[in-house]
Amino acid sequence: MSSNPPPRGRPRDPRSHEAIIGATAELLVEVGYAATSIGAVAARAGVGKDTIYRRWSGRPELVFEAVFTTTDDAPLPDTGTLAGDLTVLVQGLVDEFRAPAASAALPGLLADFAADPELKARIRGDFLAPSKERLLVVFERAVLRGEIAAETPVELVLDTLAGAVFFHIGLVGEHPDPQLAALLAAVVAKGIEVR
Repeated sequence: MSSNPPPRGRPRDPRSHEAIIGATAELLVEVGYAATSIGAVAARAGVGKDTIYRRWSGRPELVFEAVFTTTDDAPLPDTGTLAGDLTVLVQGLVDEFRAPAASAALPGLLADFAADPELKARIRGDFLAPSKERLLVVFERAVLRGEIAAETPVELVLDTLAGAVFFHIGLVGEHPDPQLAALLAAVVAKGIEVR
């Protein structure tokens, strides 16, 4: 039996959540980050602004969730090798960063993160930490297969992969080679393999 009390108020409507996330991504592409206001998202999604503010503290968190968490619900890959699993994960990141909404959101989000350390900490704790935690299974399987050592710095490996994708696509604006995900995965897997 759970000791947690039942949530107060009405349960969240998944349809409203999806409408808000979809409206945010659409507006980013249509009008850009600066003009994507909570009011505009609420109007597009057909919800009140209070509905949005109950779930997100402001535009940056809403935009981050709408654009940069699309791979968080994807099934974890299990290709049989770490390089194969990392290829699938990195391809998801490549696709996420190449999306028009990501291109529109990234400069504004980076400026907001730079100006607000508390915002950066909230994003790290609310979105990035759970996402990384979920990916540990991929590395646990690689340890069991003998591909990597148990003491492999998994968070650093994930940061390396995400950082390479961010730099290549988000910052430099390169159109990624179709083999980018496989190449990055192979480099990293080779670098951390048991020798």
